[in-house]
Amino acid sequence: MKNIIKILVLSSLLTGCDDLFEPAIENNLGFEYMYENAGYAEGVLSNAYTRIPSASYSFNDVATDDAVSNDAANSYRKMVAGAWQSDNDPTERWRNCRAAIQYLNLFLANADKVHWADDELAAKMYNDRLKGEAYGLRAMYMYYLLQAHGGWTADGKLLGVPIVTEPEEASTDFNYSRATFEDCMKAFYADASKALELLPTDYGDRTSESEIPSKYLNEGANLTQYNRVFGLKFRGRISGRIVEAIRSQAALLAASPAFAAGNTTTWQNAADYAANVLDRINGVAGMDADGGTWYKNKEIESLGSGECPPEILWRGTKSSSNTLEKDNYPPSIYGKGRINPTQNLVDAFPMLDGTPISASGISYDASNPYANRDPRLAAYILYNGTKAGVNNKVITTAADGTTNDALNKEEGYSTRTGYYMRKLLRQDINLDPTVNSTQEHYQARIRYTEIYLNYAEAANEAFGPTGKGSHAYSAYDVIKAIRSRAGITGGDLYLESIKDNKDKMRELIRNERRLELCFEGFRFWDLRRWKANWNTTAMGVSITGDATKAYSPIEVDTRTYKDYMYYGPIPYSEILKFNALEQNQGW
Repeated sequence: MKNIIKILVLSSLLTGCDDLFEPAIENNLGFEYMYENAGYAEGVLSNAYTRIPSASYSFNDVATDDAVSNDAANSYRKMVAGAWQSDNDPTERWRNCRAAIQYLNLFLANADKVHWADDELAAKMYNDRLKGEAYGLRAMYMYYLLQAHGGWTADGKLLGVPIVTEPEEASTDFNYSRATFEDCMKAFYADASKALELLPTDYGDRTSESEIPSKYLNEGANLTQYNRVFGLKFRGRISGRIVEAIRSQAALLAASPAFAAGNTTTWQNAADYAANVLDRINGVAGMDADGGTWYKNKEIESLGSGECPPEILWRGTKSSSNTLEKDNYPPSIYGKGRINPTQNLVDAFPMLDGTPISASGISYDASNPYANRDPRLAAYILYNGTKAGVNNKVITTAADGTTNDALNKEEGYSTRTGYYMRKLLRQDINLDPTVNSTQEHYQARIRYTEIYLNYAEAANEAFGPTGKGSHAYSAYDVIKAIRSRAGITGGDLYLESIKDNKDKMRELIRNERRLELCFEGFRFWDLRRWKANWNTTAMGVSITGDATKAYSPIEVDTRTYKDYMYYGPIPYSEILKFNALEQNQGW
């Protein structure tokens, strides 16, 4: 991504965009300058890359039953306390995504006129690739908009957002109505298809002319020309593989209970699109054995620009930092302890043999609750008595603990639930002010594990737990592989016992998604698209005693969501400005 974040100063963008500025900027360079300066034209496209919502972790998990925040100013904490309104929406994506689409429309309307290169064939390939990126990004932003703002109106229509495919100018009538959700999905699929026609599956330097696509080889392209346009240096930009993954995400959203009645995308469509992605890595056999700990694997240090390890399909820029650790380490190792996992999430981790802790006749011991549990629990959550940080300090979260790690010991620093987040954090960072070390980090925009779980969910609904449709693997096969990777032992008898029960398998798939993707910003959206109960009180644990400890449940935060909140609002300011916009019901 380093190559594309060199964004041009767009404050002097184009004469056709005077409406973006007040007052209008004089002496704009104009379209003619854009046509003769490829770098300037590419800056318009690059603007859309800078608006990708996943540029940093949102930790909207604290608006669910998975976590709470100890930061009184946290916008999601305020949201669950009743402050969520159409004019106060921390989940809002309307303005950013629609602004990105405006830049993309501007680029697509003018790309054919730009002098991309003196070499005529190279120029054609540049134009194809960059337009492919624009179509792929526009599809992605449509998905984000539908996820955040698609919803049912008071008169029973499932609407999406306005479909705008041409540049907007000062004379444009901006009073658009919202298109149906179905039409938005059609627009999404159309853009995704155009992107796939123009983009390579992956960027990389080819070593043989036989690797050059026939459409360019037949026009006389050689290796030098092809690698100049589609080579390794462009890794990190949106590719065909990434577009296929985004198509899987959007199809899963559309097929889900919250939206299924208002569009024609089916569970089978969602399964097929996920399989398109997974088949490229040999299906279940391609699952990365270390995928569950991608955020701390030693491979991070050696990753080249835009290069992804086996678990990661698309990632953000790698950088050396300690911001996540400063925010989320326990206070005894110089952190603020911001994200506090709930007892609800802790209870969702099964026993070591894969059996839920709520099942009868199991070895779960309430007086020793963390023993013989799924290894992901200790990997992702710091509980009382575990060690953390570069010096393996024992973290005591008990209510009668003596350090600031203890339950509610110091407001704004100590845990409110008895737990701290461990996942995503590098434990080889020392935040002692005399050291203040950093390590390499990157954010996973799309993980293969997400796509595996997309497939499992959709395939279970479309074909049943062990059905495969036209594919080589089933929902059962995927979940078995994920749980085996996690360290579930004993042949996973629980999975075997439910593999012919679609309803039980659905519960298990949803729970595996909860565990595997925790703290990565999925559960908030998942609960909404499932129309699942999301008013569960966020629970914690109060631990007291020395040799014999008492574990007492405590209520930490209540959730009082209304049913209409499964669908986010159109921003109130937009409703005020444009009377053609219909608000989602309830807002």
